[in-house]
This record gives sequence, structure tokens and C-alpha cells, in this order.
Amino acid sequence: MAYKITDACIMCGACAEACPVSAISEGDGKYVIDPDTCIACGACKDTCPVEAPEEA
Repeated sequence: MAYKITDACIMCGACAEACPVSAISEGDGKYVIDPDTCIACGACKDTCPVEAPEEA
């Protein structure tokens, strides 16, 4: 199951750098994950300092 980024996102970019398939991009006020590209590896969740990514 793909991940999504919650409103807890602080726009640090750690998740985007950690994503092995470049599924994460800067959105309006928070980063967003493309569910069609996400491989649900959890790298974003493991890297995020505020645990904003969660399973969708």
C-alpha cells in the first residue's frame, strides 16, 4: 500500500531525498507522494523527523 504525507510535514525534504523511486515532490505546504509511483518501501517514514508519512 502506498504512503501519504500528513499535515505534520515540516517541509524539510528528507523524505524526498530518501525515496528510491522519486515518488515524492514538493506540494502546497507539504510534500506529496505519487501513489502510482510509490513502492511502499517505507524509506520516507524511516527518514522523516516528525513521522509525517503514513500508509494510505
